[in-house]
Amino acid sequence: MNLINPLLLMIALGMMAPSVEGSDLALSDEPVLKKLALADFDGNTDDAVLLGEWKAIAKRWPGSVAFRLDPGSSSAAPGRSLRVDYALPPSDDSVDLPETRGEFAASLALRGLDAADYDHLSFRVKGDPAEGFNPEFEVQFHGTEPAGSGMKEVGNFMVSGITDQWKRVVVPLNYMIGIRNWKQLSAFVISFPPREMGVHKGAYWVDDIALIKTGKPGPGTGDPVVAEKKKAWEDALGGEAAARPKLRERLAGWPASPLVDGKTLPCDEREFLSRIAHDTWRGLDALIDKPHGLPLDRVHFGKGSVNLSDSKIGDYTSVTNIGFYFLAVVSAHELGFITRELALKRLAATLATLESLETYRGFYFNYYNTTTLERTSNFISFVDSAWLTAGLMVARQTFPELAYRCTRLIEHQNYGFFYDAGHKLMSHGYYMNMALRSSIHYGLFYTESRIGSLIAIGKGDVPEEHWFRMARTLPAEFRWQSLPPLDRTERSENGFRWIGGYYQWREYRYVPSWGGSLFEALMPSLVLDESRHAPASLGYNGKVHTDIQRVYALKSLGYPVWGMSPSSVPGGDRYAEYGVKVLGATGYGGGGVTPHAAVLAVLTEPSEAVANLRKLIELYPIYGDFGFYDAVNPVTGEVAYNYLCLNQAMILVALANHLADHAVQKRFAADPIIQRALPLIGFEKFVDDEPQA
Repeated sequence: MNLINPLLLMIALGMMAPSVEGSDLALSDEPVLKKLALADFDGNTDDAVLLGEWKAIAKRWPGSVAFRLDPGSSSAAPGRSLRVDYALPPSDDSVDLPETRGEFAASLALRGLDAADYDHLSFRVKGDPAEGFNPEFEVQFHGTEPAGSGMKEVGNFMVSGITDQWKRVVVPLNYMIGIRNWKQLSAFVISFPPREMGVHKGAYWVDDIALIKTGKPGPGTGDPVVAEKKKAWEDALGGEAAARPKLRERLAGWPASPLVDGKTLPCDEREFLSRIAHDTWRGLDALIDKPHGLPLDRVHFGKGSVNLSDSKIGDYTSVTNIGFYFLAVVSAHELGFITRELALKRLAATLATLESLETYRGFYFNYYNTTTLERTSNFISFVDSAWLTAGLMVARQTFPELAYRCTRLIEHQNYGFFYDAGHKLMSHGYYMNMALRSSIHYGLFYTESRIGSLIAIGKGDVPEEHWFRMARTLPAEFRWQSLPPLDRTERSENGFRWIGGYYQWREYRYVPSWGGSLFEALMPSLVLDESRHAPASLGYNGKVHTDIQRVYALKSLGYPVWGMSPSSVPGGDRYAEYGVKVLGATGYGGGGVTPHAAVLAVLTEPSEAVANLRKLIELYPIYGDFGFYDAVNPVTGEVAYNYLCLNQAMILVALANHLADHAVQKRFAADPIIQRALPLIGFEKFVDDEPQA
């Protein structure tokens, strides 16, 4: 579930560079079609002018970076090269955060250079054996910073295998995934990150820095994975439209009518919520691929119609969907909607399919086609993997008959695969086609990924220290934040150290999420009762985020309803991010209210949540045969007539916890993995009793 803007997160929380060794490029085999020299040091340019293009960056005393032009070239011909000396400050025991770890680099100004027509970076390098050197350093490209934003795109790559002999390094630009816009580059940087540099003092010579075009950019993060069997199946039936009835036949059910009259819903609060839960379950149970027991990601309907000809069936699924399908089946059983035997039958079928899917190091790819079971993604996502693990944990605690099969899948996965020991943070994921761990970290604490961190710690796959290396707030120097952090000081307790702080909006004080959406705040509470296990931190924060969602929507925006979170775009079938700006470090905008966020609020403000749900049904044509549709524009009244598996499952699980005495949360907390991790989360306090400026 990749719903956080990765570029912004990477810049805000530090990057880990891809560490795929650059190699010599045999130019006879891969002809260079085009070359743009950034710095070759052999021209007749005056030394002062040439070095004026470069600047040394040393942001923490007593570290230093210096450079000079030296005689001697990487080629046989006479010439010069750039010598770069670095000295990093000694390590200390301060909390490792962007404002304390320092930055040490040599930066070449590029002044808006257009590099869009190139596919590789090329340069030559060797270390100085007399001074010493680390066998790797980082190279970066920086995008141009939008005026006043304080934020720019950064792509980075860790060059390894440096020796005391000249080596040609060729880096595919595709591996520098932080840059999306290659048309305006502001700088090329040689960086010496203290966490990655085992040798803290040394020198290198660098020469012939250039951008080149080979016409063969290599694999990229956006490379499609075509479901060839699905395409052949569709073609044999006459194409996508002709295959749609066959897809419909594979489903377990279909809605009987597009809309339900809200006046027919019960007046009693418990019966009202139970009806919503039951209708939602019927949809989740219907919109699955019967032969494989996999939930479909989404089904889109035409306005006022459930006719097949007006619909789009998304016959693919994600590992988060599968994990939440496990949680949904458990919820339906706890609410009495299905018998134990039926629940076991449903989950056994899904487990059988899981056991047959293609995996990598025990982890599942992000997407699969539900008709042919082909993977349709090269990416293995940390947070999505964690939600599948959470579903398996709850299933094995609920149904001992399935415990062996669930446990076997869980134990095949080691979350250390995603862990960056240098930053002590979890990576966004892994690109199998590139053999590349993403340089993006889940570094902000109050997001949905925290549940994955807890699972990884509870399994013993990553150290407990990781929990406290995620940022509660960001440094004040990150001026693009929606609000400045207050009381951002070092805290310590139970042998752990971390940086705290909070935002303040009106009378509310809270730790921000990334986008200010309710799913970031409350999605982990679907399985972890944060109000019980972390009352002064996560539990407190969930309540405040809910309060602000309600107050901001009703009073600041003038909406009649509230609950903003990533969802379908009303009036279409696209997807967008919605939130409350002041709740997030960057903050999404408004424009859509989604029932899954409105229902999540029953975990923190049940009375207000129920009133809001009734208002949604009263004002908008948003309730169908399978429960709430995905979103509404509260101003125009446009509705997104989609059922999304994840969002519907969040509705059901939230209602099951509310109506069935925290049933799912109790199962999750009973699992040995979480039992081992729970002592870690109970002692932190986000906000002091008295406000601090």
